[in-house]
Amino acid sequence: MKDPVTMPVLSDTMETGRLVRWNKAVGDPVRKGEAIAEVETDKAILDVEAFADGYLAGPLAPVDVDIPVRQTIAYIVDTPAAAQPGEDAQSAVQSSPAVTTSDTVDPVQTDAVSSAAQKTKSSEAKQTTTSHPAEHGTIPKTGTAAAQGQNTEAASEAAPPGADAAPKPSQQDEGPAGEAMLVSPYARALAADLGVDVRSLRPGADGRVHAAEVLAAAMAGPEPDLRYGPPYRVERLRPMRAAVARNMAATLDTPTFQIGSRLPLGTLHQQAKDRKVSLTLALARACALTVAEDPWFNHAWTRAGLARRERVDIGIAVDTGDGLVTPVLRDAARRPLKELAEDWRILLGKTRKGRLAPEDYEGATFYLSNLGVFPHVTHFNAIVPTGASAILAVAASDAEGRTDFTLSCDHRVIFGADAARFLGRLAERLEHCQWLED
Repeated sequence: MKDPVTMPVLSDTMETGRLVRWNKAVGDPVRKGEAIAEVETDKAILDVEAFADGYLAGPLAPVDVDIPVRQTIAYIVDTPAAAQPGEDAQSAVQSSPAVTTSDTVDPVQTDAVSSAAQKTKSSEAKQTTTSHPAEHGTIPKTGTAAAQGQNTEAASEAAPPGADAAPKPSQQDEGPAGEAMLVSPYARALAADLGVDVRSLRPGADGRVHAAEVLAAAMAGPEPDLRYGPPYRVERLRPMRAAVARNMAATLDTPTFQIGSRLPLGTLHQQAKDRKVSLTLALARACALTVAEDPWFNHAWTRAGLARRERVDIGIAVDTGDGLVTPVLRDAARRPLKELAEDWRILLGKTRKGRLAPEDYEGATFYLSNLGVFPHVTHFNAIVPTGASAILAVAASDAEGRTDFTLSCDHRVIFGADAARFLGRLAERLEHCQWLED
C-alpha cells in the first residue's frame, strides 16, 4: 500500500494551502484521524488528518510554500521499510521538472514555484532527457509524454494566429519577489499584445503564468509605477490577506449606497454590561431581530434572482492583527442570547488560535463591523460582502453618548426607504432593550 496524502480543499474559495509544519516525520506511525500536518488557509490554520493507519512516507512537501489543492504532499504506506526512501526514488525526485497538472502524484519540491515533482515510472526511468533553449534560460524536458505535457500550455488556451501547431515549452522569468516563474508561450504573447509586464504577475495555482493571469491583470488596470520611488521589496501575502484582497475586489461591481444616523447607545451598553455580554454581541442580536422584521435585508442578489434565506446569520468583523475574519453567529434572531454568547466565546477562541473552520466564517446573511473601541473613529463606511445585501458600520460614541451608524446596502436588493425604515426600527430597539431578556 502506498496512498498519497493530498492538500485538502477546506473551503469553496481555496485554491492553494500553505504548510505550516509537519507533526510527523518520515517513518513515524500514524493512526486514522491523527493530525499529521498543519495547513494555513485563507482564514485559519487547520489540521491535515491521516485517512488510514500506516506509516508516513516521503518525500514530504516543504513548509511555508503555497501548494495547489488536491496535490500530493506525502504518502501513507503499510510498513516501516516502505516508508524509507530509496536512492532511485530520491534521484528521480531531484531530477524531475516542475509539475503543472492537478493529477500530480509527488509533493512540491521547490519554494520558488508552487508546483510538485512528478513521479517517474520505473519503466520510463531509463529514458534520457534533452534540453531546449528558451528566451531566458533552458527548460528541461523529459522524454515521456506525461513529462512533455508539463512544459506546454494547456489545451484550453488556443494558440495565437500563425503559431506552430506543435506545443512549445514554457519560458522562465523572474517573479515580483525574485522567484523563478514559468510563463506559457501564449500568455507571453498575450501579455505583449496587452502591454502587461509578465514579471509583475503572480503565477496560478500550478505555479506558472497562463493567459488567465494576464487577462486578469489587464482588466484590473495598471500597476503602480514604483521605479522612481524609494527602494522596495515585494513581500508574499499571507493567505488571509490575499483572501481579503480577492473578496474586496469581487465587490467592485456591487451598486452600493450608504445611509447613516446618529443614535444613542448608552442604554444598550449599560444593559449589556449588566447581563455580562459584550456590546458587539448585543448589537449583533439587535441587528438580527431587525433583519427578521424586514426580510429584504436577508436576501442576496444572484444571476437567477433574489435568494431569500430562511434564517438570519450575522457575520461580525474581527481584527486578527494579521487580517480580517467574520465569524458567523447562526440563527441569531431566534436563539437565546445566552446560547449566542457561548457560541461567540467559542468563535473568538478559535479566532485567537487561528483555528476557524469554513463553517465558522462563511455564509453570513447580514454583517456588522464595530470600530467603537477606537475612540477617534467618528464615522466610517463598510463594504458589502458578496452573498449579503447590507453591512452596518458602528463608530465610537461621542461625548453625549451618540454613535454614528452607517448602513451600506446593495441597491439591487434594498432601496433607500427600506434602509431608512431599518435604521428607525434599530433605533427603537437600542432605546428599549426588553428584547435582551429573550
